Amino acid sequence: MDSSIRLIVGLGNPGDQYAGTRHNAGFAYVDALARAGGGNWRHDRKLAADSCEIRLGQHPVWLLKPMSFMNRSGRAVAALANFYKWTPEQILVAHDELDLPPGVARFKKAGGHGGHNGLRDIIAHLGNQKDFYRVRVGIGHPGHARDVVNYVLSRAAPDEQKQTELAIEAAVAETALAVAGSWEKAMNRLHTFRAEGA
Repeated sequence: MDSSIRLIVGLGNPGDQYAGTRHNAGFAYVDALARAGGGNWRHDRKLAADSCEIRLGQHPVWLLKPMSFMNRSGRAVAALANFYKWTPEQILVAHDELDLPPGVARFKKAGGHGGHNGLRDIIAHLGNQKDFYRVRVGIGHPGHARDVVNYVLSRAAPDEQKQTELAIEAAVAETALAVAGSWEKAMNRLHTFRAEGA
């Protein structure tokens, strides 16, 4: 069975009020992939998601942005995966990561949700299966748990935003390698990247 990545999901919240916020780093990543691959987003009302198809190297890939808000991201992911009979190992999910500083992005294989509501909902809708790949886009931590909600739903300062954009560019540059099956190589190459000032 083909085990290459077939679906790349970016997590975020829809609407102008959330555009450019830290929590929408996953949207920013798949938007960058769509631009690089010449993809055109279209809205699917049944999925409550935006999607497009691109090619990364020789591999066709679906890009998906659930538009049902972060904590209800899983339904669209599971619906598309079930329709095409994709396994969790064929899915890559991009999300904001409090435990990494801005300017850093990391690939990861499997794991729990780490308190991230988007990941939590995807895991639940995939039948408690956690073996999907991740792109963790660092946004830093506000320093106290009580400040997290306001922090992730706010926009970063321009210098921090630039660092995040550079980290996303670095992740996009290695994604074709990951999709082609060279996961360890892609992961190691991205691990060496850190935006200036990060």
